[in-house]
Amino acid sequence: MGCMLHWAEGSKERNRVVLVNSDPALLQLFLRFLRDCLDVADERIALTVNLHLGNGLTADEIQQYWLDRLRLPPSCLRTPVVTPPSDDALKRGKLPYGTARVVVSSTELVQHVYGAIQEYGGFDRPEWLA
Repeated sequence: MGCMLHWAEGSKERNRVVLVNSDPALLQLFLRFLRDCLDVADERIALTVNLHLGNGLTADEIQQYWLDRLRLPPSCLRTPVVTPPSDDALKRGKLPYGTARVVVSSTELVQHVYGAIQEYGGFDRPEWLA
């Protein structure tokens, strides 16, 4: 399940597992995969929040929202990316908590995930493997 989430939504980098999304449940599921299946400790996880201000929430409140939903310690937080909101997005209340970017820097880990995806899918994608 985690491999398929990464294949569908993850960044295809060679040395980092990266997944960005606005859905906390999807990211919770991906973190469960990292923690339970790949034995990734929270200390290895970096969380960057891409957020919009001007919607009644502070940057700290938005970051805390993600920390709480993803059950991550504050030490995982990186500097947020603040994007100026469009008037249309503010009127519709679109993505009040922005998006969260989960990163684990590990060539070995990402190669393991790519290998598993190829095994499950029954295809070869040599450009994924170092």
